[in-house]
Amino acid sequence: MFPRELTDTRAYDIAAAMLDGFNTHYRLFRGTSALAKQRFERGDWHGQQRAQALRIEFYDRRVEEAALALERDYAASTLAMDLWHQVKLHYIGLLVNHHQPELAETFFNSVTTRMLHHSYFHNDFIFVRPAVSTEYIENDEPASQPTYRAYYPTRDSLQDALSRCITNFQLQGEFVDLARDVALVLATVNRHLGADFRARANFQIQVLSSLFFRNKGAYVVGKFINGFSELPFALPILRNEEGRYYIDALLFGEDDLLMLFSFARAYFMVDMEIPSAYVQFLRSMMPRKPRAEIYNALGLQKHGKNLFYRDFLYHLRHSGDRFRIAPGIKGMVMLVFDLPSFPFVFKLIKDFYPPQKENTTRETIKRKYLLVKQHDRVGRMADTLEFSNVAFPRQRFEPELLAEIQHFCPSLLEESGDDIVLRHVYIERRMVPLNIYLQDARPEQLEHAVIEYGNAIKDLVAANIFPGDMLWKNFGVTRHGKVVFYDYDEIEYLTDCNFRKVPEPRNEEEEMSAEVWYTVGPRDVFPETFGPFLLGNPSVRGIFMKHHAELLDAAFWQAHKARILAGHVHDVFPYDPHRRFGRHAIT
Repeated sequence: MFPRELTDTRAYDIAAAMLDGFNTHYRLFRGTSALAKQRFERGDWHGQQRAQALRIEFYDRRVEEAALALERDYAASTLAMDLWHQVKLHYIGLLVNHHQPELAETFFNSVTTRMLHHSYFHNDFIFVRPAVSTEYIENDEPASQPTYRAYYPTRDSLQDALSRCITNFQLQGEFVDLARDVALVLATVNRHLGADFRARANFQIQVLSSLFFRNKGAYVVGKFINGFSELPFALPILRNEEGRYYIDALLFGEDDLLMLFSFARAYFMVDMEIPSAYVQFLRSMMPRKPRAEIYNALGLQKHGKNLFYRDFLYHLRHSGDRFRIAPGIKGMVMLVFDLPSFPFVFKLIKDFYPPQKENTTRETIKRKYLLVKQHDRVGRMADTLEFSNVAFPRQRFEPELLAEIQHFCPSLLEESGDDIVLRHVYIERRMVPLNIYLQDARPEQLEHAVIEYGNAIKDLVAANIFPGDMLWKNFGVTRHGKVVFYDYDEIEYLTDCNFRKVPEPRNEEEEMSAEVWYTVGPRDVFPETFGPFLLGNPSVRGIFMKHHAELLDAAFWQAHKARILAGHVHDVFPYDPHRRFGRHAIT
């Protein structure tokens, strides 16, 4: 129970110190995101990549700093529960007029759980549910920007309004030909609206006030509103080799936006004073996308994780099915389980591994997953949520699953009354394993999946990632038909690998040998040996060799490695190439 009176003056000081820690974090987070505009204007792609990776580390650093300061100044881990209740009440009071209250609540949870054992908590102590509303938060400072800008064109002035949507972002530098680009956008809009389009009284364009930066692109994100219809859109702005800008495409509708904000892509950098307002705007464009995933896409993955856990608890309360061993081939280093009614899988690192994985360690696997978190995922590697000390109701586990965890992951399992607590777990979006998908696929689905598989590997290669284990079972198919990689325990940077051609045998004994007769270094890779493991199905082999035969040639991999080492940063298009306006837009 909460105390009736706030009697300990230390409680306010602790709450204020905690909020100061969060404010420092968000100031640094926002500053790094805001500088993405300057990096884009300079074409500093390597700087953009470094900033993207470093920004992910900001949160944990500030949490650690805050926890250490509270322990140093107040011996916080020894304080009584009654005092912590008072701290929470003061903290809520401090958030009433805050511009990021939901993020600050998550920061409070992170700091306190960092200092105290999980058994110390009750639902009235941490923010299991939000305490401060995020609706209608406004920044009333004179120099502040609104969340979005609204334009009110007529059918005849639509081209001018679209031009102003672009120029209001005040990018430093010139466009190749902005009038031509806007005309291309307008032609696409007109084709979509149709000849019988009528502008209603409320016809308008709403555009979020900050550009969305990722990889080598800047995205204008907004929506057309006409009568009762709303049509979301995004305009990718790219920079050519001469440093001039051009609009590359027009993305239309919820499905296009879902691909742009996919869980398999790197986080955006966006300058936001009120992130909840951005999330609300984006949710109006993508109502099928959970708020947790929108926060993740904006780089606020810690709060996204918090929202995900709330959604998970809500789902558990309103479902009755049981956790089971996930369908498919069991992994050698990860134990994977799911809840059939919930669209995610849960992954545990096993305590021991078979001989072929003898050099694998828990810390090595964690580093691989962190690498993926910080790297450009190019739409081909699933994002993961990492949790510690997650409690599950014991009765919701199939006995076979519980036995598997007790056998393979005893160090991660803790008994706690009617619950079991998993000390460390990764959670990923559930997909259909590619090997299972191929078994039941129709001919046209088979062809699409094999082509997508090869494209996924090529995208990873361009992003300096070698998947390591390229078996079909390590890839999944999304609801949009995209093939995404999700097994990270063997990934390496492409530039750390040595791609070799199998040497010619020197004599008949070597040619007939069932054993490898040539020396193999620890990071040597022989692409021509992939075929026997991947292409046993004649139908699959025919499609693969038609579209992706170069993946079996060491020269393909060597050329990409040399290109990356020379400093080239690949282009990533989160939309199909046929959606681009054409190469003429670049020159």
